[in-house]
Amino acid sequence: MIFYGGINIQPRNDMNVILVDVNEVIESKLVLSEHRAKHIVKVLKSDIGDTVKLGIINGNLGEGTIISINRKYPFCVEIDTVFDLLPPIKPQIDLLLALPRPIMLKRIFSQAASLGVGTFHITNANRVEKSFWEAGLLQPNEYMQHLVQGLEQAVDTVVPNVVFHRRFKPFVEDYIPQISEKYSHLVFAHPDSQQRLHNIFMTQPGKILLAIGPEGGWVDFEVEKFQEYGFCGFTIGGRILKVDTAVINIHGRIMAELERLG
Repeated sequence: MIFYGGINIQPRNDMNVILVDVNEVIESKLVLSEHRAKHIVKVLKSDIGDTVKLGIINGNLGEGTIISINRKYPFCVEIDTVFDLLPPIKPQIDLLLALPRPIMLKRIFSQAASLGVGTFHITNANRVEKSFWEAGLLQPNEYMQHLVQGLEQAVDTVVPNVVFHRRFKPFVEDYIPQISEKYSHLVFAHPDSQQRLHNIFMTQPGKILLAIGPEGGWVDFEVEKFQEYGFCGFTIGGRILKVDTAVINIHGRIMAELERLG
């Protein structure tokens, strides 16, 4: 286990970029001695003189040249680093979720971070179980590792913002008006809506806030509140999807609409 800025990150072996904390790099030198060193030895099978992809959490991407390596346990790799590449530009989609069950939220954090979601707003809803709000996953030292997993998959460094809103009505009535101006479109998925996405995005949109409800769906009161505060409902058809499936499906559909519009 390693700390990024004081956050526990569980060991992993499937990284497309090795992420490090800025404090680990001293005069361009980086020494790895835990699961990341094991990844270099066992998965990448690198040796002295080889280069590896690196990134600083919330900083630049780059690469490092291995200058020494211990290929036996305890693994240790010393790297000469250069961080001279900006992280990829984030897609223009932020995500508003009714709090799903914790095991599903883990998958959503990882998958949506890999897609480039910039901010997660997690709110309450009528069909959210109260016990979900007591889950340990809602603590930064728990959910951070799942965001980092998505960044490692996508070769990105910028950790998404995560904001929790425990009360739905104040969130929509008081908070949404404070942030709505930075979005060109506020949209929410709802199977009873009549509109399709291509009817909503008629011209090239700016930043989009996408709201996806709990597995039981938004109740009428929540739908009315969304509409009252500028959200437009849409449907993707009659099939009811699990929340994590809906996030990936709808995100992909919106990205396709953005590409269609140029």
